[in-house]
Amino acid sequence: MKRRGFLLSLISLFGLSALSSFVYSAFRYLLPTSEVSGGGIQRIKKDEIPSGRSKDIVLNNIPVIVINIPQKGYVAYSKVCTHLGCIVQFDPEKRVFICPCHAGTFDINGNVISGPPPRPLTKIPLRIEGEEIIIG
Repeated sequence: MKRRGFLLSLISLFGLSALSSFVYSAFRYLLPTSEVSGGGIQRIKKDEIPSGRSKDIVLNNIPVIVINIPQKGYVAYSKVCTHLGCIVQFDPEKRVFICPCHAGTFDINGNVISGPPPRPLTKIPLRIEGEEIIIG
């Protein structure tokens, strides 16, 4: 193989790699995220999450956060960002979710404040039975 043929092959390989990573990212962005469905439920004691606090759990292999919002009650959201699937972090001081990958920001209700996420965080159904919170 001559030098020119080798360089053309190498450039083609790099170009194909760059194109495939772009196509994959665009594909993931345009596809809706999967909804949390079926399967497992998890029970948590109400006193494990005092007012204004949160607790991280895993439900059906999906990281979930349960928050006790003062004057509103308990809510649960998937911690998977709706942009590219990174795991968001909750800042209790500012009462926002922040995606570390692309700086997407969600409010305490899971709605998009800023950044590239196309949709709000997925809300996880929960109900209160006595002294227990049943998630899922």
